Parts: sequence; structure tokens; C-alpha cells
Amino acid sequence: MKFDLFSVVSGSLGGVVAFIALFYTNIIVMFYGNRIYSRKTPKSNLFISEKCDLHRLEEGPPEKAELTRDQGLQYYRTMQTIRRMELKADQLYKQKIIRGFCHLYDGQEACAAGIEAGINPTDHLITAYRAHGYTYTRGVSVKEILAELTGRKGGVAKGKGGSMHMYAPCFYGGNGIVGAQVPLGAGIALACQYQGNNQLCVSLYGDGAANQGQLFEAYNMAALWKLPCIFICENNKYGMGTSVERAAASTDYYKRGDYIPGLRVDGMDVLCVREATKFAADHCRSGKGPIVMELQTYRYHGHSMSDPGVSYRTREEIQEVRSKSDPISMLKERMLSHNMASVEEFKEMDVEIRKEVEEAAQFATSDPEPPLDDLCNHIFYNNPPLEVRGTHPWAKLKSLS
Repeated sequence: MKFDLFSVVSGSLGGVVAFIALFYTNIIVMFYGNRIYSRKTPKSNLFISEKCDLHRLEEGPPEKAELTRDQGLQYYRTMQTIRRMELKADQLYKQKIIRGFCHLYDGQEACAAGIEAGINPTDHLITAYRAHGYTYTRGVSVKEILAELTGRKGGVAKGKGGSMHMYAPCFYGGNGIVGAQVPLGAGIALACQYQGNNQLCVSLYGDGAANQGQLFEAYNMAALWKLPCIFICENNKYGMGTSVERAAASTDYYKRGDYIPGLRVDGMDVLCVREATKFAADHCRSGKGPIVMELQTYRYHGHSMSDPGVSYRTREEIQEVRSKSDPISMLKERMLSHNMASVEEFKEMDVEIRKEVEEAAQFATSDPEPPLDDLCNHIFYNNPPLEVRGTHPWAKLKSLS
């Protein structure tokens, strides 16, 4: 056998190089949790958690939905931001920094995130006083929302609206009068139809407001004129402090439109809400008129900050919903089980969100309150085409729109 020194040395060097490469690869994997070298599933077809119940419809939304990795991460960020923002609002209220009425949205985040994912930014949305989540999904920053809650100049309504009255482009705010936003939403849908812009209006209300007479008047007009309006009942099981069973002879809120088609949807599953909203939006845009959706959801806090939320329901009931049906946990577990994201990515996102909310809270507690000179601003249009009745008492005061 011929001895080849070059081959032996080359082979040894190759082995050493391979060993060093393997060693450092293991170190990188150990420190970075497989994020660099493991491929994430870009998209998956997932089964909807619960099939929708239908009223006057031959077919409903699909039972499977495609979720991309980017979509899933965005939905998670949206819902987790709303959750952290509401928990911070709870803390600021208990410190007496936020005063007045304050209705929190934690537990219902899949409704806001799913509806927003199912419509266009140019579509319109109007809701009741539990409005912080929708204010965020409509494009308002956490900083502006919390500053509005604390009554500061940097708030979305200049510190003069508070918890119930926040507005943004194509978002007509939270409305304090129970159920009054529903006919307003029908009016917005009428404007969409009149202008022929292929837009629609989402008109939201709770299970308590579902018993208001003006809702049925709005249903009637919307059906009569085939308005592009999605009427959505966020059924969180309790109207103020009364369970739905004690307040309504029929708790099938999706059938309340009678002659209007309806859907009952799992409001704790963001994908289910998204697909149902897409289906409802297509129904409206095709000229078929309005549709009613009932989102079965749950609020973790009481009706408002003055309600501890445990006198008419047990702590065990709330904990059971948290453990079995939490919208954020359900999405996270789905994405992890389908290899669409890693635990480390969610942890990093949680840290970023906490930081964003903390910085927003600092701004909301340090920004100055609006001066008294601004009291009359943003009330009237600067150059009204007609004389506006009731403006004369303010004539000596400066008013800017």
C-alpha cells in the first residue's frame, strides 16, 4: 500500500474543520432557539373551531380557513396590544388617573381583530361605548387612546371625548346611548349605497342593546332599501349585570332580523370571525342587502369599571373561559402546533408590546390637559353654509374645527 501523506493531512484538516463547524452550529442553535435554521410553515389551512349557525342562508362561511404566518403574527400582535392596553387602563383607573365611565374590552379581542381582517380600511364602522379595541384596529395609536382616557391634549379627541367618544377616519366612535349607534350605522350604509362606492358599514352593539326598539326600526329600513350594512351583536353573555337568559325571551340574536339573513359565530376564534365577516361583506357588496351576525364572546372585566363583575357570575366561570377559550392563547397554540412561529418570537413580541403600552401610559400621565381656551374648539364647522341655530351663545369665543 502506497502511503500518501497529503491525503492523510487533508483528511485530518477536513475532519477538524467539519468538527468546528458542527460545534459552532450547535452553539448558535442553542442560543437562538432554532429560529435561524428551522423553517417556519408559511401558511396552513386550519379548521374553524366551530361551525356557524345559519338563518335564512343556504350556505355559510367555509369550515376551513387559510392562515399565513404573517397574518397570524399580525392578529396576535393586534389582540395582545388591545389586551395590554385595557389592563393598563384598568390600572390607571384604579389609581384615579382615568375617571368617569370606562368599559374594557379584554376577552373580546378576536371580534375586533377578526372583523378588521374581513373588511377593507375604507369600509365604515360604528360601535357602542366599549370602543377602545376598535379605535386601535381603525388605526389610532395606543398613546392617543390612553391619552384620551386620561383627558390629555394628545388624546385622539384632544382629551375632550374620554372613553366613550373616540373617532378616526371611517370610524364613527363609541356611542354612549344604548343602541343609538345602530340606526346611525344604517344611515352610513345608506350613504355608501347613495354614493355607489362599493363600501359598507359595520354596525356593532351588545346583547343588552339588542332589545332596544330602534334596532328593529333600523333592520326594517335596511332590509327595505337593501342597505350594505352588517349588523353585529357582540354577545358577551351579560348586559350590564343581567345574563342574556334573564333579559331576552329569545337569545338567538342572529335570528332577530327575522327577514334578514343571519349567522351565529364563535367570537373567541379570530379566524372564524374573519371568515364570517368576509362572507357577510360579500353578501352586502353583491346587492343582497343587510345581514345580521352574532359573535359569541366573553368579557373578563365587569360591564364597566364600577362593576366588579363577580356578583352575577362566579370567578370560576371567568377562569374557565380564560383557560379553555381565550382568543390570544388559542391563536398562539394553533400557530405553535403548525410550526408557524416559535415560542421565542411570541416572547419577543410580548416584550415589545409591553414596552409600547408602558411608554404610552407615561405619555398619557405626563401630557398636559387641554387649556380652557380650547373648550369651544372642534364643535362647529368653521364656515357653515347656513346660519347654525344655537351658535350665538358662543359667538364671542374662538372656535376652530
